Amino acid sequence: MKKLLITYILSLITLVSFAQKPRVFVLTDIENEPDDAMSYVRFLTYVNQFDIEGIVATTSCWQRSKTAEWRLHDITEAYGKVRDNLEIHEKGFPTEAYIHSIIKKGLPVFGMQGVGEDKDSEGSEWLFQTMLKNDSRPIYIQAWGGSNVLAQALFKLKKTQKDLKIKEIISKLRVYTISDQDDTGPWIRKNFPDLFYIVSPGFEENGGGQYHYATWSGISGDIYHGRFIGADTSIVKNHQLSIHVQNNHGALGEKYPKVAFLMEGDTPSFLGLINNGLNDPENPNYGSWGGRYELYIPPFKKYMYEPETRPIWTDTQDEVYSEITKSNHTSNHATIWRWRSAFQNDFFARMDWCVAKSYKEANHPPIATLNHKNELTVKSGEKVTLSGSGTDPDQNTLSYKWIYYNEVGSMNASRFVLQRPNNKEITFNAPKVSSAKTMHFILEISDNGIPNLTRYQRVIITILP
Repeated sequence: MKKLLITYILSLITLVSFAQKPRVFVLTDIENEPDDAMSYVRFLTYVNQFDIEGIVATTSCWQRSKTAEWRLHDITEAYGKVRDNLEIHEKGFPTEAYIHSIIKKGLPVFGMQGVGEDKDSEGSEWLFQTMLKNDSRPIYIQAWGGSNVLAQALFKLKKTQKDLKIKEIISKLRVYTISDQDDTGPWIRKNFPDLFYIVSPGFEENGGGQYHYATWSGISGDIYHGRFIGADTSIVKNHQLSIHVQNNHGALGEKYPKVAFLMEGDTPSFLGLINNGLNDPENPNYGSWGGRYELYIPPFKKYMYEPETRPIWTDTQDEVYSEITKSNHTSNHATIWRWRSAFQNDFFARMDWCVAKSYKEANHPPIATLNHKNELTVKSGEKVTLSGSGTDPDQNTLSYKWIYYNEVGSMNASRFVLQRPNNKEITFNAPKVSSAKTMHFILEISDNGIPNLTRYQRVIITILP
């Protein structure tokens, strides 16, 4: 009994290391192709980690005249059959009835045809009312398809609210769109220049567009000269998905379609919100399971609707060593696929939870902790000690790895190498600097359960002259 109580408490700890649950609002062109349904299945296995406030069926460039809210209800019904099982393993899963109640639909028209006077829909009105709630937390709005529901809610906001109120609400919105799947994205970014916006700008048309350049496509691969390279692609293909998701994993797994193009192209929009110790939703430049992005005005490309007029959070690169090719790869896709084994195993474990009748029948993530603060200040040449430890609710054996995240922070130290990075505690001398610089280090702790699961702690070091 005492052991079960300890493991239950540890499962709760993973839910409170974020200061608060993020408020989440999803726009999806589900049924455009299989990947939205795939992403929605994964999303529901993590829905306890979010305060989910709306799910709206929308149109997109490939689904211009209809919405498919019925599919959202269909998959949600399957979630209802496994929800109690999920609750055994981690608390806070909303009821099936609640999720049904927040599923809405946008207008069955494309892009800007759905924006303007008398263009409100139940979806845009639901989002508008969500924006007006007296809640100081940010709202993370994910556009898996077209964004005209968001555009219409913002149109109404500008029409009905005073400038001070508009400014207050805009400051709370965090938008992540999976490219520009209609023409409202550029309109939103131009008309609301202070809006926090993550996007690989551009559209896909006639088979010759932008999607394979976009950061989010790193969920499935890193395309180079027409070939997938870099991280292990076997775990994002149908064979492994059939074993770990679709077959013998309950009603929800049965709703997961086969991969037709890329696996779960929309999933990066919420991977960065998962409470794993690595993710920091307010700082896209820090890097997360959902990728890494920097704030700048990207140059115009022929696959973009129009030139960008202000800075947005958009594509950047990481250089990552691949165990598959035994070489380094540098790309925006790598900012996601560098974490692929961890986020796939994490999902596979949650699918196990859907059918495991007791806590001990499945694996659960370890708890990573530091023996010091997450932010440290040192002087040039000073000896630095980084130290962490882990606890595993299943009593699995843990392994440790310290990562210097070279691309993050202001320090230019590409040749900096950690000695004995697999120890719980590491030491090094702070590099010499002439002005204050920052360095990011990630403690990665993995268990040896099946599947093996990983959690993190980030340390940000400021180095003074």
